Amino acid sequence: MVVSVDLSPLIWAISWFFLSYFVLVNGSYLFVHLVSIVSLQRGLREWLLESTYNPYQSPFLPGIAIIVPAYNEEAVISNSVRSLLNLEYGVFEVVVVNDGSTDETLERLLEDFDLDPVSAEVPFDLPCEPVDQVYQSTEVDLVVIDKENGGKADALNAGVFFTDQPLFCAIDADSIVEREALLEVIEPFLRDPEQTIATGGAVRVANGCSVTRGTVTDVGLSKNRLASIQTVEYLRAFLSGRVGLSALGGLLIISGAFGVFRTSAVREVGGYSTETITEDMELIVRLHRHYAGTDYRISFVPYPVVWTEVPSSRRALARQRMRWYQGLLETLWTHRRMIGNPKYGAIGLFALPFFLFIETIGPLIEGVGYIVVPFAFILGMLNVPFFLLFLGVAVGVGTLLSWLSVLNEVISFRRYRNPGDIAKLLGYGLLEHAPYRQWKAAITWLALVQYVRGESAWGEMVRVGFER
Repeated sequence: MVVSVDLSPLIWAISWFFLSYFVLVNGSYLFVHLVSIVSLQRGLREWLLESTYNPYQSPFLPGIAIIVPAYNEEAVISNSVRSLLNLEYGVFEVVVVNDGSTDETLERLLEDFDLDPVSAEVPFDLPCEPVDQVYQSTEVDLVVIDKENGGKADALNAGVFFTDQPLFCAIDADSIVEREALLEVIEPFLRDPEQTIATGGAVRVANGCSVTRGTVTDVGLSKNRLASIQTVEYLRAFLSGRVGLSALGGLLIISGAFGVFRTSAVREVGGYSTETITEDMELIVRLHRHYAGTDYRISFVPYPVVWTEVPSSRRALARQRMRWYQGLLETLWTHRRMIGNPKYGAIGLFALPFFLFIETIGPLIEGVGYIVVPFAFILGMLNVPFFLLFLGVAVGVGTLLSWLSVLNEVISFRRYRNPGDIAKLLGYGLLEHAPYRQWKAAITWLALVQYVRGESAWGEMVRVGFER
């Protein structure tokens, strides 16, 4: 005797669960986005209505060390350093940390900047792999620390504990910083000099842009669709996500490509961790943890921009996103006692739970939902209205948020002026949520499996280089 079991109620219950979770995820994003719109427009008005006297040109600006970790960057290092030396700022020095490069990174620096070895020994021990030599330019404010390979965090620590500047700016060797970016990103340090310990600026996609002598001269979109989709993704992440989280007091990430820190604060917490694969996020969470209960500020400033090259192949992008996700898991696990803890204010009660349930668990549940709900619809277990509602929440709301981010860019910053590029950005905003978002969900599951197995290899991204 065969007993038939009606699975329709179970399928409906599971489908409603996925729909409810999509509502929670996209509703949370929408809330943060609305906060960002209000914050961005208020800040933009203040920025445009500055007084004639510009405090950022004051000779009393705090000194900044621009720390550039470099590993096998011979193709870009000289242009990058020249670009940094031309930044508009009062007192700053560029500290390049050659992290045991096996190519001619050091040789290019020695040849192009007239570097001489410093005869005196470093007056204190640096918490990093052994330093072979320190070089100093006789022409410009440039110091090069040549050390054994220890990874990006180790290289950053060499610069942080070497410099005597009160602030430092962490920059990737292949990034292009706009000339006034330093003047703009230190705004919180000038407004709240005693409370501010870290600020971050916006990172934008350089693929498709024209670059001349370390300066972006023409902003455009890449012919590579994957790179252009990431352009929309970066707009939403920085002009919506980080602006909103900063306004809510819940900023957990300052990009490793562009952030300014109070040197003494980072030294006080022991510098960058060499035990994690996303040292930038872990440092911010550790600063929140250390300074909890005190009057401190960690802020995001959307006006200064650094341009970076993003992966243009699925394989390279998959490695990058797997690393980011595994780093998020590591950071949440390391600081798990902060999650839901009122001792840490908005960080413990809002930011960390947001990253746990929305950024960490969300893609995993979404990945399963993208399979179960369409499959049930194809089998006739779900009706058309429900399936359309699911698509509207899963794809439609996300697309709307991407379009609003593009609108934010067009109204507030106007880096993209070509109407054709703006139309393409809107089109890529749709592609970002179908099929790009589903692909990212699959990558997230793969990253989780590798993390559980103890695999966290980074791999190397092959850079195409900027158009010049």
